[in-house]
Amino acid sequence: MQNSRLSHGRTAATLEDMTTSTPTRNSTVAVLGLGRMGTAFTRRLRDRGWTVSGWTRSDGGDPGPVAGAADIVLLALFDGPACDEVVGACAPHLGPDHVVVNTTTVAPDEAARLEKAVQATGARSVHAPVIGSVPAVLGGTLTVLTGTTAPDLGPAEALLADLGDVVRAGGAAEAAALKLVANSALGGGVLALRDSRRYAADLGVQEQAALEVLERSALGGLLRGRSGGERATFTTAALAKDLALLAEETPAARTLADRVARALASGTVAPDDGLVELTVPAEVPPADEEVLEPLRAYVRGHATGDPAHFRDAFLPSAHVEGIRDGEFVSWTLDEYCGLFSGEPAADEPTRRRRIERVEVRGTVATAEMTLWHGPDTFTDVFLLVRVADGWRIANKAYHRSTRA
Repeated sequence: MQNSRLSHGRTAATLEDMTTSTPTRNSTVAVLGLGRMGTAFTRRLRDRGWTVSGWTRSDGGDPGPVAGAADIVLLALFDGPACDEVVGACAPHLGPDHVVVNTTTVAPDEAARLEKAVQATGARSVHAPVIGSVPAVLGGTLTVLTGTTAPDLGPAEALLADLGDVVRAGGAAEAAALKLVANSALGGGVLALRDSRRYAADLGVQEQAALEVLERSALGGLLRGRSGGERATFTTAALAKDLALLAEETPAARTLADRVARALASGTVAPDDGLVELTVPAEVPPADEEVLEPLRAYVRGHATGDPAHFRDAFLPSAHVEGIRDGEFVSWTLDEYCGLFSGEPAADEPTRRRRIERVEVRGTVATAEMTLWHGPDTFTDVFLLVRVADGWRIANKAYHRSTRA
C-alpha cells in the first residue's frame, strides 16, 4: 500500500442531505449471501427503510437475476473463491446503473481482481469489509472500511452509513489489507486471553476468579457480554481463514495463524465455535498424530525412570543439551539414558508435564514441552525428523529454572 490515507465518513443524516439528487432508501438492495452477516445486513437495512431481496448459495439458483433487479448488490460471502463465483454469475446482469458493495474479507490481490471484474461490467465497485460482527450490524455500529476508485458511491453511500462509521481506506486492496490487520489484532487478543487463562491455571488460581480479573483487564472486551449459550457471531473458522490470508501476505503472521489452525485441527475448538471457546486453555497437538508418539515416549521415560522409553523417542545420534550447574552440557543418548535409574522419582505423583506446541513442516517438526518436577520447571525444545520408522527426536535443548 502506498500513500495510505484514512478519512471518516459523515453521519447518515448528513449523507442523505448530500445525496438528494441520487436515490438512497428508494434504491433496492440485493444481499447475496445469507449467512450470519448477510442475514444481519438484511434485517438492519429493512429496519432502516431499504427494500431488500436476498440470495443464498446453500439454496442454489442463479444470483444473476436477483442482482440485476437491484440498484445495490451487497456481497456477504465467506471468501475470495465464493466472490469469484458469484460475481461471475452476476456479471451478465450488471451495468452502469449498479453499485456492487463487497463486505467479504479477502486478500488484497483478490479485492483488486474482483474490483476489475465488476468494473468490466460498467458497474461501480466498492470494497467495504467491516470491523464488527452481528450485534454491531444490528446496532448500526460497524466500522466500514471503504476502498474504491469510483468518483462517488452513489446510493451505496447512504447504505453504508446506515451500517456504521464509514472509513475511507484508499483503494480496494488497501481496504482489504486493513481488514486483515484489524483481524490480526483480534486473533492476537483471543490467543493472549487463552494464554492468560492457562497461566492462571498453572498458578493454581480458581477459574472464576481469573475470569473476573481478566474481564477488568485490557482483554475484557473478549469476555464481557458473551454467554456460552449464544450462537457464535464470529466463528473460529472465519478467524482462521482471515489469519491464513494475512500469513500469505506477511510471513510474520504465520505463528498467529498456525496457532488458530492447530486448535481447529486438534478438535479443541470446532469451526462453528465462537472466539470465546478459543480462549479456553487446552493442549494443541498437531493434525499429524504420529509426531506426538516420540514425545509421549519421552514423557513415559520421565514418569517411569526407564531409559528404554528414551531410546524409543530419540534417534541414536541425538544429543541433549543445556546448562547444568552453570556449565554447558551436551549428552549423547547413552549418556542421557545413564542419568535414569529405571525407577520412578519419589515425587512422581506430584510431577506434571505438558506439550505446549508442535509445528510440523514436511519431514521436520519442532515442539516445546513444560515439565514441573518439584521446585524445578524445565522448558524442553525438540527438533524432530520423520525417518523410515516414523517420527523421532533428533535433538533436545532445555532450560531449567528453580523457584526458591
